[in-house]
Amino acid sequence: MNAVTQDAAGGLTGKLVTPDDQRYGRLRSTYTTVGRPALVALPENPGDVAEALTMARREGMAVSVRSGGHGLSGRGTNEGGMVIDLSALNGVEVLDRTARLVRVGPGARWARVAQALAPHGLAISSGDHGNVGVGGIATGGGVGWLVRHYGLTVDHVRAVEVVLPDGRFVRADRDHEPDLFWVMRGAGAGAGIAVAFEIEAAEIGSVGVVQLAAAVDPAGETLLRWERTMAAAPRALSTAVTLVPRGTSATAALITAVVASEDPDLLRSSVEPLLGIGDVSVQDARIMPYRGLVPLAHLHPNTGGMPSVTTNGLLTRMTKDAAKSLVATASGPTPALLQLRSLGGAVNDVGPDETAYAHRHQRTLVVASMFPPDDRADLDRAWQALAPHTDGAYVNFESHPDDGTRDRAYPGSTGTRVRDLWRRYDPDGVLHP
Repeated sequence: MNAVTQDAAGGLTGKLVTPDDQRYGRLRSTYTTVGRPALVALPENPGDVAEALTMARREGMAVSVRSGGHGLSGRGTNEGGMVIDLSALNGVEVLDRTARLVRVGPGARWARVAQALAPHGLAISSGDHGNVGVGGIATGGGVGWLVRHYGLTVDHVRAVEVVLPDGRFVRADRDHEPDLFWVMRGAGAGAGIAVAFEIEAAEIGSVGVVQLAAAVDPAGETLLRWERTMAAAPRALSTAVTLVPRGTSATAALITAVVASEDPDLLRSSVEPLLGIGDVSVQDARIMPYRGLVPLAHLHPNTGGMPSVTTNGLLTRMTKDAAKSLVATASGPTPALLQLRSLGGAVNDVGPDETAYAHRHQRTLVVASMFPPDDRADLDRAWQALAPHTDGAYVNFESHPDDGTRDRAYPGSTGTRVRDLWRRYDPDGVLHP
């Protein structure tokens, strides 16, 4: 530790990691991005978080906040600044089993959360990988494997404890600090650092999981039928579709269907309509504990080993032109990896102004990614064909957030309110979302 940071450490002594520390190698990066921060702070309580923020401001250091490792933007690290790593704030506690109320730290990973809740017969629909951190999902949205049954993670946050950029500690819920409570559910990255969430979990033990494969025709009729089938499907069913190129003119769809029940009859009746969308084969079908979808095996070091660029858009309806563009984008000369996530159901029960996630009428989330040697310019070119069909975007699946992407994530009056609250709670732009 250099002399300046040693003198400034105060209560953070032993909790600051510099490049000459043996811990630095496993703390410097995110899942997608190799970083070179000057300092990584490892707070163990809200007071430590406040002290780290104070120190960063005093030293003139840029701040990155990291709850997990899968953040696609790479904003969980930086060059020459401070990373506030929340991994030690990782508790999972059932506060009230009858009310299904759970307290979760932002540094917990969803694999650990699922493991801890399983003995209680509870689950929280979260990200689709066990290594994703709670904090980013629970402040940005939360599209999980049970999304149509459960809704978004932010829809079930009942209270959030926050350290504001000026160091104040605040508890926000519907009756206390309602503006902060609103913005922390969908746009929290620009308002404060969440240090604990109280979340209402779902009563779920085991789920049905079916893996399907389908041939996709060039006109995208298979995708049209998938979207229409999902629009009529029971809420228990959520699906994710990955489009895989096969040559320059053929595409396959790999479909993961998850039914929020262990009832074999409901599993069968929910999934059977998907067999009618085209040339579909069943690859696997099983009933498994929910924790098996986000297993402990997913936990891994985050060392920047998966560089990628990603963008996304929401579809209100799957039109013929949109379906055709999806197939062309997935199978062109420089194909993008496309994933389609079914929405609707419980997501659309929530009013668009109830949280900072305003997208409550769309049916499908489309996520596009590319990997080296392809870069952001390649992705932008591929996305041009899809962009006119989209209606909004999800902030957590954007690798290059800027004013344009934020306008799509926070449209209209939602965007106006988000920006106003960011200025209120972080007038100096310490968190620079």
